[in-house]
Amino acid sequence: MAKKKTEEKINLDSILFKCRDILRKARNSGSFFEKRDMMLTLVFLRFIGEKFEDGVEKLRQDLIAQGLDPDDENIIAAFFDDATFTDGTYNLPVEARWSTIINTPAPKLNVALDTALHSIATSSQQLKGCFVEGTFTTRNLAPNDIKQVVDEVNKISHKAFGEEKDLIGRVYEYFLKEFAVNATKEEGEYYTPHDVVQLIAAMIEPFDGTSYGPCCGSGGMFVQSADLIREKRGDISRINVYGQEKEPATYRLAKMNLALRGISHNLGGEADSTFTHDLHKGLYFNYIMANPPFNLKGWYDSNLKNDSRWTDYSTPPESNANYAWILHILSHLKSLDGVAGFLLANGALGDSDTVEIRKKLIQHDKVEAIIILPRELFITTDISVTLWILNQNKKGGKYHGRTLRNRQGEILFMDLRTWTENPVKGENKKKVLLDEKQIHKAADIYHTWQSEGTDGTKYDMPELYRSVGTSEIEKQDWSLIPSKYIEFIDHDLDIDFDAEMSRIQKEMRDILAQEKKSQKMLENAFRGIGYGID
Repeated sequence: MAKKKTEEKINLDSILFKCRDILRKARNSGSFFEKRDMMLTLVFLRFIGEKFEDGVEKLRQDLIAQGLDPDDENIIAAFFDDATFTDGTYNLPVEARWSTIINTPAPKLNVALDTALHSIATSSQQLKGCFVEGTFTTRNLAPNDIKQVVDEVNKISHKAFGEEKDLIGRVYEYFLKEFAVNATKEEGEYYTPHDVVQLIAAMIEPFDGTSYGPCCGSGGMFVQSADLIREKRGDISRINVYGQEKEPATYRLAKMNLALRGISHNLGGEADSTFTHDLHKGLYFNYIMANPPFNLKGWYDSNLKNDSRWTDYSTPPESNANYAWILHILSHLKSLDGVAGFLLANGALGDSDTVEIRKKLIQHDKVEAIIILPRELFITTDISVTLWILNQNKKGGKYHGRTLRNRQGEILFMDLRTWTENPVKGENKKKVLLDEKQIHKAADIYHTWQSEGTDGTKYDMPELYRSVGTSEIEKQDWSLIPSKYIEFIDHDLDIDFDAEMSRIQKEMRDILAQEKKSQKMLENAFRGIGYGID
């Protein structure tokens, strides 16, 4: 009986690595960032092309099921010539379709690719500004090189990899991760691991209304939120996305990422600094999610001295943007029910030069929860960071089907630094992740604390969490360092000293006996060859 041949499984990482290797060896491929831009653009064209083809086929089958002829001229005009299909798939011009690109002769590929990008950018308002003009013709890779890369990208499809959730997200993650590894800490900081984003989303539940990212990076936080909405409510049209990103390449990536998922968004007309040019000034949002660059320097401009964002507090230190981010985020939260979840370096919890701002934030009851995260969650740094939750409504009421109690004058502290039992294999550096069980547990601790029926004066678990009143925080000079409030047990007190010393005594006897035995064997060995060492 003939043995059934096992079909070789296509490995996504190996495809992407091969693409990077081809570009590394190719002449005129440019800098790491230019290589990254080319790859991300190709992947975008591949996925939007496949989405278009799938949309056309689905529409054809729907029409046939209704007894209509999809090849009829009138039917084509009525159904196929619209700007978009019902699922948000763009009706791509012929020259921008992947079927056109993959069948283009190698010597003409660079021109064909830039033609496709220009055609998409001019035919879609949502995709305007996503691409760099002349991305491929400027570099003008050799025909064989660009053809090899296109053929590799052609292997990346939902058909080849199955209906894997967020496949394109995995592709983006690969290149963002590689970028982060090769970039400086400050440059690579925008890359936020999926599990951290899921934790923030699970905490603040951005299910409807407006969502804002003041340093939105590649749009990953918006995408994860959309995934949660699909899981819980099924309708991503329930949320409107606003964002801003300073780095042009990342801004373009975010627009691509959101457009591919059919997420309505407003990222402003250009990439720009949130501090010096707030593109959404005067707008207020239900939810804000952010991972600002940690301890950002060089953010300050003299024009920001009397900025309205810090009117009720004070101007943040010029040397560090941490509290500038906090006050900027607060300035965009809806005054009655806005909620924000964002990450900062742990130093922001107790900096001496920000104590007055921190004091006012606590006194104004803006801080709801402080969660210390485990080390080694990030590619760019192995330090532990803090998840801050600000809430404009700590008075209680209904929220996403839950009845919340009055939490005024309370802050929930959590310390998750020991949650390191899930190491990630195959990374360039040591890394851990938070699994779904841990994310659910952390969110449950927070939501239970918020909910009616919980006594905030007695809500605690040693070495994990504790609800703390403002008066106690004042006694600690307005520090938000969780270890000042959460009880940590001295496990040495639980030790039976006599029993432990007896155990150590026995181990030492065994070690010394073994050492004597080894010494005797060595002496005998030397005597055996006529060289006593007595």
